Amino acid sequence: MSAQDLEVLDHTLQLTHEWINELRDRLDWSSSRETLRLLRVVLAEVRDRIPHTEIAQLSAQMPLLVRGMFFEGWQPAKTPTGDRDAAHFEDAVNARLGRVDDYRGREDIAAVFATLANRISDGELRQVRHALPRSIRAFWPAETVWDD
Repeated sequence: MSAQDLEVLDHTLQLTHEWINELRDRLDWSSSRETLRLLRVVLAEVRDRIPHTEIAQLSAQMPLLVRGMFFEGWQPAKTPTGDRDAAHFEDAVNARLGRVDDYRGREDIAAVFATLANRISDGELRQVRHALPRSIRAFWPAETVWDD
């Protein structure tokens, strides 16, 4: 296998680092590992609450590595969940995330959504937002919201 054959891996590593670095800067955390954990957990909770078509369209705009994490553990027959409550969403993130010293709850979930708003097309974000329950849309930072 030539080095040229691995360009796709180099590119996805670079893009994944860009996503993690952006989110880490928004969070003001020192740990890239914990930043990645938060990204994975929030994406999984979003994934489990939107229709399969939106899951596919959203994932198409993610770096390959992030996309793999997004689909890891997904059980299509159990999604989308009927849970429409923001408190349950936040509780699910908290439970999946586990102990992270710097974690501040809603504020950090909003940072993930702000990162998505910077990395995913406006049209796709509108579709994802509209697929989510209104109470969960409230996690999106105001500067990233176009319409409800």
